[in-house]
Formats: sequence, structure tokens, C-alpha cells
Amino acid sequence: MTPVEEIKARIDIVELVSESVRLRKSGKNYTGFCPFHANTRTPAFVVFPETGTWRCFGQCNEGGDIFRFVMKKEGWDFAETLRYLAERAGVTLKAPTPQEQEAAEAGDHLRALLEDAASFYRHHLLDTPAGKTALDYLRSHRHLKDDTIEAFGLGYAPLSWDAALNHFKSKGYSEQDLLDAGLVSVRQAEGAAPARMYDRFRHRIMFPIRDERGRMAGFGARIVNPDDLPKFLNSPQTALFDKSRLLYGLDRARKSIRSLEQAVIVEGYLDVIALHQAGFTNVVSPMGTALSEHQIFLLKKLTRSIVLALDPDAAGDKATLRGLHIARQAMDHTTEAVFDARGLLGYEARLQADIRVTTLPPGLDPDEVVNRDPAEWQRIVAEARPIVIHVMETLAAGKDLNNPKVKSELAAQVMPLIEESPSPIERDTYRQRLARLLRVDERALLSETPRPRRRPAPRQAPLPPQANRPAGQTTLPLTNPLAALETHCLGVLIRRPDMLYLVDRKLQEDGLPRLSAADFHSAEHQTIFQLVQDSLHQDLAEPLASLLNSLSLPLMELADKLLEHTQKVDPSDERVLDDLMRAVLDLRRRNLRQHMDHYRYLIEEAQQNGDWRASEYGQIMSDFTQSRERLDRALGRYTSHNPASHG
Repeated sequence: MTPVEEIKARIDIVELVSESVRLRKSGKNYTGFCPFHANTRTPAFVVFPETGTWRCFGQCNEGGDIFRFVMKKEGWDFAETLRYLAERAGVTLKAPTPQEQEAAEAGDHLRALLEDAASFYRHHLLDTPAGKTALDYLRSHRHLKDDTIEAFGLGYAPLSWDAALNHFKSKGYSEQDLLDAGLVSVRQAEGAAPARMYDRFRHRIMFPIRDERGRMAGFGARIVNPDDLPKFLNSPQTALFDKSRLLYGLDRARKSIRSLEQAVIVEGYLDVIALHQAGFTNVVSPMGTALSEHQIFLLKKLTRSIVLALDPDAAGDKATLRGLHIARQAMDHTTEAVFDARGLLGYEARLQADIRVTTLPPGLDPDEVVNRDPAEWQRIVAEARPIVIHVMETLAAGKDLNNPKVKSELAAQVMPLIEESPSPIERDTYRQRLARLLRVDERALLSETPRPRRRPAPRQAPLPPQANRPAGQTTLPLTNPLAALETHCLGVLIRRPDMLYLVDRKLQEDGLPRLSAADFHSAEHQTIFQLVQDSLHQDLAEPLASLLNSLSLPLMELADKLLEHTQKVDPSDERVLDDLMRAVLDLRRRNLRQHMDHYRYLIEEAQQNGDWRASEYGQIMSDFTQSRERLDRALGRYTSHNPASHG
């Protein structure tokens, strides 16, 4: 039994879900209100103890096992969820290597030092005369309440070259510890004189930076004296602090982002704090650099809807073919951070997110807007526009659109962005909108359309080292038909990721949706499928192998077993595609049968209670019946000449 299977066997799904959802027993199952979307009035969330699964039959229409429930509830990835549930179930995961153990202990030691540093700076803000100037600034100029200052752990670094250095050395920390944590810097002396170590942060307001799980990673610091430079200063790159992989306030915003199904990105720490204080707790901020794909990915785990709130002065004047450049003062030095519309469109396509852009009133920061009128902030966010439309209208603002040359220049800038949009419907809609804006025939814009970039042929990923098995080695028995089908599909796709394109094309020919993570039952299988999808968008020479080798050990072992299960499959055999299609369609048919069983239960319960939703559920069952007929027709194309079975 694998650790995942043992965890599922030990943890009762009803008990787990009941900790955050009030469940009512109904026959063999349990119902309640879905915790993943707001304003629900009907108990459409059902837990099925016999299968160890849950499903929302309402707005979010999602389901899964205990892993998927915790991942969605907490916004964790599979590895984090595995560690949490293993500890809860008393299941011992494979012991880390000595190197991994040493790295983990070093990280814990540095985090403890950073927690002590946060307390040190907080004391100097709240309890020393020197910190009074900074405290008055936060209260009077930024309108922050004392409980907000306390909640975000704000502090003050004293005007001294060695206050922190001496304090932490007296507590037993070494100079190397302080350097590794980014609390001190080193200045190389000239000649034979020794290098000098000194406090990195001096006479600054301190902002503790935590990762998405609330663990200390470093600090951001803002000047108190307006003549000091730079205005903002971050911790340097350390083992714990990487600006491109952190979002300020995400630890506090996570639950709100998930419940509101939207994340808003602003530019400053104090903007985040002011908005949270005003009740807008779904707001986060990057740290003075261009938004990275990893930061978008962190948010994508919580929501598909992301809004960027930008300064209109910077956004309006820097438009170029690449997109929009937003000039702002970075944390470590003055620079121009790039907001690349084309890059964000790529993020949208790869991560299947909805990224929108909104602009603030001229001359106002988010904290000034919300302090002036909270309703205005709500309106600004509600009016966020898709990236292409934002770029289009920003470029057109103030231009003479009666001038043919201006029209041509604007079209030449916007059309490449339109063609980057992943959806043909979106591209057509944007072209129509641009044609109306320029008052030209839409066909004239097609001449501005760049020649499509040729997608490189998908590479076959070499098998990772774990897949090299002795000939004739037996595989694990798979008695669950769904598990067997999922294992076969994923094993083939790991060997031939490019087959996903062919599978999707054949599904669409039969009027069926593309293969997605939702087709797989278990959270670990969903994670592996997502890696297969992601590998098709990587520029690496061996994309899937690289992604698989970056997995946590339990998922690496799972990928190994998936490959082992399909070790007799010849990826170059033309019949493999038909075999894969049979497995995919059979998997969908079995999943659909399970959904229909669930809805029969809902119909029976609704009829017994005289619930009007019985007719609504009946219509859904009718739709399911039509879907089953389409699946049966499609499956017939692949079973009439080859009755192979995977179940």
C-alpha cells in the first residue's frame, strides 16, 4: 500500500470535511453547503463515504478525494497536502536524505532568526522613543490602526550600524546566520583590513515578508527620512527569500481570495495593508519586480480571476509593441519594471487564468482611494478589463483616430497581442472591437495580422531514471477499474506527451470536451496530468523529464509506477492512439455513470422532501443521458475492431 492509499484508508472523509462544513446525514451520504463559493442557499455539497469522495452540484461543480478537498480549501499543492495529511494520519513518509534533512534544519533555524528579528523591530517601533516618528507616520499619514499595525507585524529598524548585529550575537546567533538571513551586509575593506559587517536595515519601517504558508522569508523596508535612498529596500536573495516567488500579504489573503474567487494585485506594501484594514482582504503585492509566472501560479491555485490595479500615469505613456511598461521604483534600486501584456497573455493560456487590468484615478494610490471612498475601490476593481482591451484603449487614448497613419500604427501594435490570445472566439471578438474603435473594416485588420509562429514539434520525453526497470518485473495490481484506466492514460501520456494534442482533436471531432485534470479522480493523478499539459509549453530540451524529476518523492514514485504499468506499450505504435482513446472514453463513461448515480440520489431526496429542484435535477439527468449517448457512439468507433479492455 502506498502512503497515499494508507492515508486515505486512515482518514475518514466525513470527519475531515465536518471540521469546516456542517453536514447532515441523508441516507448513506451527507449533505451541506459548499465551502468553496459564497452566497449559496441550497445544500448542494455532498460527501459519499462509500467512495471516499465529495462533490459540489452547485456553482463550482467540483469534486474529488480528501487530498483535493484539502488542496482546494487551503490553497496548497499536492506535496504540502501530502505532508499535512500524513502527519494527521500518522503515516510516515520516506525519510529525507541527509542533505535534505540538513537543508530543512538550516531553513528552520533561519526562520526562527527572522521571527526573532520581527519581534526585535516591532519592539523598536512600539516601545522606543526613536520609533515614535515611524509610528506617527503610520498612524497619521497612512491612517493605520494599532490593531492593523500589530496584525501585520510592522516594525522599525533603529538608526544604527550594529544594533541588530550586536543584539542577535548576544542571543547566540553567529555572524554567518545573520548574513544567511539577510539581516546584515558586508563591506570589503581596502588593503589588509578585515571586512566589515553592518546592519542592512537602518532607520526604516520594517515589513515582515512571509510565504503563502505564513512562514518568515525576509523583510521589506521603507525610509522614514524622505532624503534617504533607496526609498524601498528588500532582503537580499537568500535560501528563503526570492522576490519572484513571493507575494506580500498572500498568507493573510489566501482564504479571502478563495471565497471571493478573485485576487487583486497592487504595487505597494502599505496599499495591501490599508485595503485589508478596509475589509478588502483579497489583495496582495509583488516586491518591486515584474510579475512572474510563479507568482501568478501561486494565485491560480486559489482562483482563476486575477486583477492588476495599475498607476495610470505609468501605464499610459509606456505602451510599446511588447505591451505596457510600467515605471515604478523597485525595492532595491530605481528601475523600470516591465508589465508585459504579451507575457501575461502567455500566463493566461498556460495557467488557464483570467487576468484583467484596471487603472487608478490619476495621482492616487490604492490606500488613498480606499481611505477616501471604499465604494470607489470596489467600482475600480469591478471595471477591470481584459489585457488586450486595456492595451487597445490605453494606446488609443488622446490619439487622433481620424488620422490613417495613427490607425495603422495602433493596429500594428495591437494585432500581435490579439493573435497571442489562446481562444479563437476571443481573437475574433478583439478584432471586431478594434475595428469599431478605429472605424475600419475588420478585413483590413487581417493584413496587420503577423504570420503565425510555427510551434516546434513536440519532443518525446526520455524516461526518468526511476523508470528503468529489469525486464519482466511485475506491476502493482489495480483492482479499481477507474484507477486502472487513469493509470493507463497517464502512463501513455508520460511516454508520449504530444499525444494529448491528438486526443483533444479526436474528442472535439466527436463533439466532446478536451481531456482535463477534472477527468481524473484522485488529486495525485490530477497533478501528474497537469505536469503533462505544462510540459507541452516548456522550451526545455526534455520538458516532461525535467518536470517529473522536480517532483516530490511520493509523486516521483507514482510517476514511476505509471510508467511501469505501461512498460509493454510501444509509444511509436500507431495503434497506441486508438488504445488511448478507448481508455479515455471508457474513463469518461464510468465517471459519467458515477455522476448519474449521484444525481439519482439527489432526485430521490428532493422528491421525498417536495423540493422544486427535483425537476432541475431531472433536466441535468437528461443532459447526462445525451452525453452518454455521444460517448457510446465515440467509443464504438474504437471498440468495433478491437475489443481490448482496460477495466
